[in-house]
Amino acid sequence: MTLIDRLTALLGPAHVLTGQECAPYTSEWLGKYHWQPLAVLRPADRDQVSAILRIASETGTPVVPAGGRTGLVGGTEAQGRLMLSLERMNRIREVRPEARIAIAESGVILSRLHDAAAECGLYFPLWFGARGSATIGGALSTNAGGSNVLRYGSTRALCLGIEVVLADGRVLNLMSELHKDNSGYDLKDLFIGAEGTLGVITAAVMKLVPAPRAHATAMLALPSLDAALTLLNRLQAATGGLVEAFEFMPRSYQELLLARRPDLGLAFDRFHDVTILVELGATAPRDCTPGPDGTIPIVALLEDTAAAMMEEGLVTDAVVATSEAQRRTLWARREAAAEIGTPLSGPMVDTDICVPLDKVATFLARAESGVAALDPGAFPHCVAHLGDGNIHFAVFPTREDPELMEAMVRVVEDAVQDLGGSFSAEHGVGLSKLGSMRRHKDPVALDLMRTLKGAFDPGNILNPGKVLP
Repeated sequence: MTLIDRLTALLGPAHVLTGQECAPYTSEWLGKYHWQPLAVLRPADRDQVSAILRIASETGTPVVPAGGRTGLVGGTEAQGRLMLSLERMNRIREVRPEARIAIAESGVILSRLHDAAAECGLYFPLWFGARGSATIGGALSTNAGGSNVLRYGSTRALCLGIEVVLADGRVLNLMSELHKDNSGYDLKDLFIGAEGTLGVITAAVMKLVPAPRAHATAMLALPSLDAALTLLNRLQAATGGLVEAFEFMPRSYQELLLARRPDLGLAFDRFHDVTILVELGATAPRDCTPGPDGTIPIVALLEDTAAAMMEEGLVTDAVVATSEAQRRTLWARREAAAEIGTPLSGPMVDTDICVPLDKVATFLARAESGVAALDPGAFPHCVAHLGDGNIHFAVFPTREDPELMEAMVRVVEDAVQDLGGSFSAEHGVGLSKLGSMRRHKDPVALDLMRTLKGAFDPGNILNPGKVLP
């Protein structure tokens, strides 16, 4: 039997796609990477994944795991390889409200888990624009972030346990439901963020939190990023850490938003250099219960803080949502980021970096001046999860010039390195950042990562060529 024959006998012909049947699986969302897989495999459960990897290990055939294929760094590029789509493994096995956990397979789309948690009065706080197509497995494999990292942490912080199939087909059961377990090495965290290079995550135990009973949401204009950091710290102190999102949308973002999505409008009647979308989430009755005049305490606290800072000249304008519809409108402007941040035509340099919170302004000044020196007509554009220092910094160069674009990446990453930051914050490494890994990752760390890769996947069949230069 040929390899494809063996896989077809295992999965059935409907779930081994070849040739033109693979068309929906041959590129990522941005269309930067294109490929033709040897076949797309769609297993139904963990045991089928195990059998696939045993066959792949025996035959030395590379396997590329894939979820919702919403990645931006080429992590699921699979030219001539077996693409392992986990889309059929989409069962939410259990939601346990008392323990505040959900047990879900890797193919579960994030929005489905949001809905399942909401039915129990709980919240799964991993929230970003692609939640309607991104999957739990993909989020774990890239250690995805999003808007709520400030309060709840990235995907790694939300995961208690995982089930993993190793390169040789063995199943590693790390499906712990424990919040404390000091019994040796924490193997779970090795697989989270490894982009499928060490094993295939097939299921996970995820944390749930109480659903906020009230939100306070506002768009604020400030004179500087230093003032924004003052606002963040005051709100955190006043609320006891209830800030869920703190999103930076500068003038360039507002300009693109008005040009490309005029239907969404703008919060203010003029452009500001610094605008912040801030959201507080509260569960305690003292913060959520309306007073005699209908005022919700958490909203009043946000309004009072903004008003006090206005008197100091640290806030220059404010729009506070007074209804759920207004809140959704404010968020729609932020969640349009992927749409408006992609050029209609022409080249784009896209980076995903993180620096310490008090160095964001310094980074932006250095990056923008460095880009301007290389290409005076280039248009720099950014949006940021300012509360955790994660900046999506993009540049639209005036010409398609690989050397120029690489020089821009180096300018950005050199500024990040000087400020003690990271060239990869939440999108992963994939193919796009291999050069960055080579230039900036500590050599000892790279040696240890290669040692781990060799130990977990001695045949180098799991997503080879990704993450490690």
